[in-house]
Amino acid sequence: MTDNIRQIAFYGKGGIGKSTTSQNTLAGLAEMGQRIMIVGCDPKADSTRLMLHSKAQTTILHLAAERGAVEDIELEEVLLTGYRDVKCVESGGPEPGVGCAGRGIITAINFLEENGAYEDLDFVSYDVLGDVVCGGFAMPIREGKAQEIYIVCSGEMMAMYAANNIARGILKYAHSGGVRLGGLICNSRNVDGEVELIEALAARLNTQMIHFVPRNNVVQHAELRRMTVIEYAPEHPQAEEYRILAQKIKDNTKLTIPTPISMDELEELLVEFGILGGEEEYHKAVAEDAAKAAVVV
Repeated sequence: MTDNIRQIAFYGKGGIGKSTTSQNTLAGLAEMGQRIMIVGCDPKADSTRLMLHSKAQTTILHLAAERGAVEDIELEEVLLTGYRDVKCVESGGPEPGVGCAGRGIITAINFLEENGAYEDLDFVSYDVLGDVVCGGFAMPIREGKAQEIYIVCSGEMMAMYAANNIARGILKYAHSGGVRLGGLICNSRNVDGEVELIEALAARLNTQMIHFVPRNNVVQHAELRRMTVIEYAPEHPQAEEYRILAQKIKDNTKLTIPTPISMDELEELLVEFGILGGEEEYHKAVAEDAAKAAVVV
C-alpha cells in the first residue's frame, strides 16, 4: 500500500444521512480528479448504492459465506467501478443476532490489501456505523487504517450523543494508531440554532464544524434515482454545498485529538441551547404547542 493515500472515515449514528453525505462528498472529490475507493463498513451495505446506481452491492462476507472461504473470491467480483471511476466495495455483515459485524470489516480490508486494491489511489473512504459502540466498528480506527475521521451529526440529542461517543473511540486509539478527528459535518435537521449548537459541540470536542449541509429535498429526489446530487442535478445549489465540503476535506489540515465530554456536560450544552429543558420547561413547551395547534384548528 502506498503511503500517500489519505484514509478517511465517515462515522455517524444510524439514520443521520451518513452514507448519503459521504457519497455526495466523495462525488465532489472524484469530480476534482481524485482517485477514490469506498469501503462500506455498514451492515446495511448502502455505502456505494448512489455511486453504482444499484440497490445493494454484493458484499465480501456474503460471497465468502457462499463460496466457503474468502480465498475463493476474485477481486473483480466485489470491487466494482461507479460514478467517475470511484471503486466500490461493501464488507457486509453477519446475519442479525449472529457474530460481530466487525468481522466483515476486518475480512474485507485484509482481502483488499492482499489483492492489491489499494494501488493508484488518492483517497480510501470507510463508511462506518457509529452508534454501535463495539470493537468491530472501531476496527478501521484501531488497526490504523482510517487516519482522518469525519463525524456526520445534527443538532438532535442522539446524533450529538453518538458524535461524542465516536470522539471517545478516536481518543482511545489516537496515541497508539495515530488516528485524528477531522471535524463534524452537520447534516441539518432544521433544529433551532443548529449551526451555533454544532459549533459549540465542536469546540468542546477540540475540533471544527467543517461544513454545514443544509436540508434540501433534492437529496431525496436524487436518492430515489440512486444517484448523488452532483450527478443528478449538477447545477443545483445543494450540489455546490457538497463540492465545498469536498474541497474543505481535501484542504483540511486541522486534524486533532478529540476531548470528549461527559453526559452531564452534553446535557448542559443541550439545556443551554434550549434543546433539552427541565421538567417544568418541557411541560410548558408541550402546553404551548397544544395551544398553537388548537388556534390553527
